[in-house]
Amino acid sequence: MKTNLAGNDLLLLTEKAVWLEYEKTLLIADVHLGKIEHFRKAGIGIPYLATSVTQDRLESLLKKMKPEHVIFLGDLFHSKMNHSFDQFKYLTDTYDKTEFHLVMGNHDIMPTNSYQELNIKTYSELIIGNLWLTHEPQDELKEGLYNLAGHIHPGVKLKGKARQSMTLPCFYFGPQRGLLPAFGYFTGKSLIKIEKNSDTFAIAEDIIFNIKNI
Repeated sequence: MKTNLAGNDLLLLTEKAVWLEYEKTLLIADVHLGKIEHFRKAGIGIPYLATSVTQDRLESLLKKMKPEHVIFLGDLFHSKMNHSFDQFKYLTDTYDKTEFHLVMGNHDIMPTNSYQELNIKTYSELIIGNLWLTHEPQDELKEGLYNLAGHIHPGVKLKGKARQSMTLPCFYFGPQRGLLPAFGYFTGKSLIKIEKNSDTFAIAEDIIFNIKNI
């Protein structure tokens, strides 16, 4: 679904990512690679096949969009190095014409040389035009910039008849700040408070819709 944000044309993808056509750039938040392995090591019985779901979705998206740049808005890896590191190394080696960038998040705790080994450039923040990219949404804004962040794993609850309801991941764009949905398979959702003059785009499998239109 196409939308305009602070003068920028965005393509919202059902894969829970944003495509900037002019810059040939993918924006992706909260991938949390290795999270399932982290929980399995702690004795939580998550099926092993689930470990590859996020990686496979990411590779499919790279094949589909052929980006020149991929910018991760934090929490690319869930914690310390594990098998997911080698899997991601395969991606960066395979798509060596794509530049990978990481705005560091609270879970990105691996040593700096680990990211260098993956050919990922790391930053505390990035600015593209008037988009200020951070991991966590910022309380103090910069003049003339729109803050786009991850971290929250935004979700929206939709209510139906007879007390029926469902919570869906969403893109949320408020007057001054926006949130990207968590890309990772096993990440959960946090209900957001919707401000006036905002747009919330819910993701229902292969459909994206503005909740204002339902």
